[in-house]
Amino acid sequence: MTKTITSKLHKSVIAILFLISSATVLAQDDEASLMTYDLATKAMNAAEAFAHEKQWNVTILITDQNNNPVMLRRIDGAGARTFAYATAKALVVNDSGLTSGEYGNRVRAGDLEEIEGGVTFAGGVPIYVNGQQIGAIATSGVRAVQDEEVSIAGAEAIGSASN
Repeated sequence: MTKTITSKLHKSVIAILFLISSATVLAQDDEASLMTYDLATKAMNAAEAFAHEKQWNVTILITDQNNNPVMLRRIDGAGARTFAYATAKALVVNDSGLTSGEYGNRVRAGDLEEIEGGVTFAGGVPIYVNGQQIGAIATSGVRAVQDEEVSIAGAEAIGSASN
């Protein structure tokens, strides 16, 4: 019995060490995050203020250029699935460098292949500061073009939505 416990403990320790080393390797593939908490806060506050002004109940997600979440806000009344859509919009923005709407247009035209887990409608935009993409802001909860308006308001508070 002691041998079984020791064997299970040994296997658990090896598994944990493997996971830690894998996470370290994966983390090294990403470049350092360019989206700071302060920048995300300024962008989020502007996007949320715009949404409140329009009385739109949305979810807003800000990521860094590696698609790591930096900030999320879900305004009261935003639908339950809005987080999933905002996440999928940010994914295509960071992977393609395009707005999610432009990405969708290019996929439909056959110019780009679909990104697994992405969506092809508007609402996600890149955030550029000094000509460099530092992340994405994606909104979901109203019509796609309205989602994009919220995202643009956030991006423009700290930089721009286009290069």
